[in-house]
Amino acid sequence: MSGSLFIVSAPSGAGKTSLVSALLNSNKQIALSISYTTRAPRPGETDGKEYHFVSRDTFLQMARNGDFLESAEVYGNLYGTSQPWIEQQLASGRDILLEIDWQGAAQVRKLMPHAISIFILPPSLEALETRLKGRGQDSAEVIARRLHAAQEDISHVAEFDYVIINDKLDEALRQLDAVVIAIGLRRDSQLSRHATLIDQLQK
Repeated sequence: MSGSLFIVSAPSGAGKTSLVSALLNSNKQIALSISYTTRAPRPGETDGKEYHFVSRDTFLQMARNGDFLESAEVYGNLYGTSQPWIEQQLASGRDILLEIDWQGAAQVRKLMPHAISIFILPPSLEALETRLKGRGQDSAEVIARRLHAAQEDISHVAEFDYVIINDKLDEALRQLDAVVIAIGLRRDSQLSRHATLIDQLQK
């Protein structure tokens, strides 16, 4: 039995990280893929938890070795997903969640067309700007650049299988969980997971 691969993407400030964290806390069947990145850790981040933080040279060597399922450059930093780890986890029956941007999502869909992609939207551009300012980490210039980039990200929403508007976290989590549950109930998954029961019921 193989697990399901979920892709969750969103513009910066849409609340994707909080939503994914809440899902992982409520559903222990799903494991988060930890991406590799060349950006510096933010305050409170730990290597191997939020990201695997590596040098640019190390990242480029891994890319040459074909280690990445997807990779992208965002705001001058490189990000990539370990393909061997993903394949191993899926083969063991574990569901995996990728928290990546639309560029990475497009790469993954080419290699793994059965992946389930979900896009998270903010309730409004004003709410997005408020959330970005609320971080207290970025200058006005950086926030303006992120808002412009967010609109570019949102233009790719139609490429995704599911769309969730993250206005209230609890409601958005309920919707995200509904997608995960529905995917787990698909025919092939259930026939594989409950093969013995189904065999017995047919006798």
